[in-house]
Amino acid sequence: MPEETEAIREPCNDNPQKEQDSLKKFRIIEGADQISVSEVERLLKKTYWADHRSAETIGKSMRNSACFGIWSDDKQKIIGFARVISDYATTWYLCDVIIDPAYQHQGLGKKLVSYIASSPAFAGLRGLLLTRDAHSLYSRYGFEPADGRAMVRAPQS
Repeated sequence: MPEETEAIREPCNDNPQKEQDSLKKFRIIEGADQISVSEVERLLKKTYWADHRSAETIGKSMRNSACFGIWSDDKQKIIGFARVISDYATTWYLCDVIIDPAYQHQGLGKKLVSYIASSPAFAGLRGLLLTRDAHSLYSRYGFEPADGRAMVRAPQS
């Protein structure tokens, strides 16, 4: 089981009590050493952008990124993942954001992106990401369309 980090506590939808109860079962964990490559591979196989990525490539990408996961206390597994590539001086790039389809529409993706976007490690840095279909999600956290799939977030202090 991963080390304790931050439990997800704030509601994200129109039924705060139901979502509050649901979110108590999950917590955000940080660090590639806390997240199994095979669990991330299982999640990424369900995406359009990384469904053919090898376990070797996933492991290498995780070792060279800041990794974040959503841990299910009930199921004892990772049900969400995202990673950030950064120089920690000017820019951070958010990528591989995925919530297991069985756990979508519970506010978990919002919580994961919010947690990352508010991280002190990325304060004052420009955020970048690419998305085909989630512009409305990312715009909630200060990302603005730049050109088609690209979105940019101005430095936040």
